[in-house]
Amino acid sequence: MIRTIEELAMNAWPTHKTVNYDGWILRFAEGYTRRANSVNPLYSSNLPVEEKIEFCEQLYQAKGIEIAYKMTTSCLPKDLDAHLERRGYRITAQTNIDILDLSGWDAPEEADICESLTAEWLDAFCQMSNTSPEDKKSSQKILELIVPRTAYAALWQENQLVACGLGVLQNGYLGFFDIIVDEKHRRKSLGQKIMKGITSWGKQNGAQTGYLQVMQNNPAALRLYSNLGFKKLYEYWYRVKPED
Repeated sequence: MIRTIEELAMNAWPTHKTVNYDGWILRFAEGYTRRANSVNPLYSSNLPVEEKIEFCEQLYQAKGIEIAYKMTTSCLPKDLDAHLERRGYRITAQTNIDILDLSGWDAPEEADICESLTAEWLDAFCQMSNTSPEDKKSSQKILELIVPRTAYAALWQENQLVACGLGVLQNGYLGFFDIIVDEKHRRKSLGQKIMKGITSWGKQNGAQTGYLQVMQNNPAALRLYSNLGFKKLYEYWYRVKPED
């Protein structure tokens, strides 16, 4: 189940360039988000693990990108986390993967849905998330590369987009990403309305299970998703090499 969700999440948040290396997936997107710029050790390996770590370090260094490993308890080889710890890699960005059975969840449509990226949605998301102009270009490229079906959800007040989110649907699984509310309009249940809008769209198109990623140090988001019925399935963390 872990590998299934990890594969879905990579498809839902693609990267600019990918290198497949002996069962590991190396992702590169000009440094924008660790999700799109990390080593994903999902499959079994044949080469010695230390040799593989050296190769990855050299490749990311050549690209000028911080090297990070996206780790779960199902990563291969099983002792990879211990190898990285011995090499001084630190743990950061501990994140829960939550899931929800959507079969019995009544979710009225409470947000505007567009199945393709719009300039208004991108501008609002980047403004609300304080994304730099350089990273905005990388974000746009990632969003335009998504292959599965997408739902860009938006809430408007007085002709201003005040909350947005992204849903990605594949094989009955509906992923929720980039749920964000304008700082001036928080604590008004707008995030919940975005979630319900995406869910309504997903169920109309065959979604059976919802999944999302929420950082463990984000109590507001943890409460929101718990109140909607999401339950923790597993967690992931990054192993990051300290700068010399």
